[in-house]
Amino acid sequence: MEKIQIVHTNDLHSHFENFPRLERFINQSRQDSQADDFYLFDIGDAMDRAHPLSEATNGQANIEWMNPLHYDAATIGNNEGLGNSHEHLEHLYDHANFPVILNNLYEKEPNRLADFAKPAKIFTTKKGTTIGVMGLTAPYILTYPLLNWDIRLIQEMLPKSLELVKDCDVIILLSHLGVSMDRLIAKKHPEIDVIIGAHTHHLFPKGEMDNGVLLAAAGKYGQNVGTINMELDDQKQVTAKSAFTVATSTLAEQPEDAAWIKHQFDKGESLLDEKQVANLPETLSVDYQAKHSIMQEALNAVQDYAQTDVAVLSSGLFLEDLPKGIVTEKNLHDVLPHAIHVMKTTMTGDNVWRLVMEMEKNRMFLRNHMQKGMGFRGKIFGELVYRGIEIDSKRNVYINGAELDKNQEYTLALLDHYLFVPYFPSIEISGDNEIMYPDFLRGVFGDYLSKKYPI
Repeated sequence: MEKIQIVHTNDLHSHFENFPRLERFINQSRQDSQADDFYLFDIGDAMDRAHPLSEATNGQANIEWMNPLHYDAATIGNNEGLGNSHEHLEHLYDHANFPVILNNLYEKEPNRLADFAKPAKIFTTKKGTTIGVMGLTAPYILTYPLLNWDIRLIQEMLPKSLELVKDCDVIILLSHLGVSMDRLIAKKHPEIDVIIGAHTHHLFPKGEMDNGVLLAAAGKYGQNVGTINMELDDQKQVTAKSAFTVATSTLAEQPEDAAWIKHQFDKGESLLDEKQVANLPETLSVDYQAKHSIMQEALNAVQDYAQTDVAVLSSGLFLEDLPKGIVTEKNLHDVLPHAIHVMKTTMTGDNVWRLVMEMEKNRMFLRNHMQKGMGFRGKIFGELVYRGIEIDSKRNVYINGAELDKNQEYTLALLDHYLFVPYFPSIEISGDNEIMYPDFLRGVFGDYLSKKYPI
């Protein structure tokens, strides 16, 4: 009988506070393993620019943490794929000592798989068993092309990946696709032995068996770490497979952990603080109604950047004041840690009216709504604030003082976040939407401030 053990991480999202305990667990698992072969995989979204050190190093700090653990392979998530410029992603893994397995992200010209990726990898165990490992990431077809990537759909690329590993004794999919897609793949492809999942932050404490395929997943943020055990007979047939997760909170802390975690944060803040952006004459308040508010300057910034008739932002985006005096990239990151982009939306007046009504209908709900995901890294959605839009008691809408013409086209500076949340369906249904990559909102805001308030 042959035994294979796999430890896996996913959706760490730069939660460095869990890294010391994860590191010790991985090292101890490798040391204690009774299996013939031990493998370590990451299933993507290891980095997140919400952490200052990931922001300051373009994710290189995450790779530096992973390298000593000797990952056998990783795939990417949307935070690596869409949270970096094309160039930064191309070079993210330059110093990685592990392969990136990914078969659905392609260069447009010339047409080829991303240079940092391998379509699949075949591992051979000490006993000669072949393990074919595939990798696929969530195909955001609206946004990857904006970064000059050709992202390909799973129904096209999974069969091609399977063809590469069809003769292997064991087949494993590193899937940053989400739990629903994993279950669908298991239903259609029982030849896959294990799908290690990610993206939707789902947790399978004891795995899940679907159509003979073992699904494993370790939640989010390094709050859990997963282990998979497999047994094979002398004919290299899998006779048993199981999965479990361990909660990181149950692992012992060491006295030096807190200092290490703080050092990662402080180092990132220090690197960002070295990059000066602007010199503010007044503190800009997080209070959107204040005389000198961040909101009003940010509305100016996005409207100027997108060159639109009007602009809309939500107050929950701004997490703290922007202090008077020299503003650095640290200040901007503290205020706007989100992975959110400016979006220019064009729509006719009748659709603008409907969108404004959707915003008014949801205003009270969103004011204190605890918002998560879709690039947002704050707490509440907050108050919707208009620039150039007014509404009277009879629900008439005015654009820059003139009554809205339902047949005229208007342009609005919005955020891609508003396209992805479910509260404003008119944006997706009726808007001609141009998401303005690659800069995040904080970059657009910083460029505006540097021009208006130069150092």
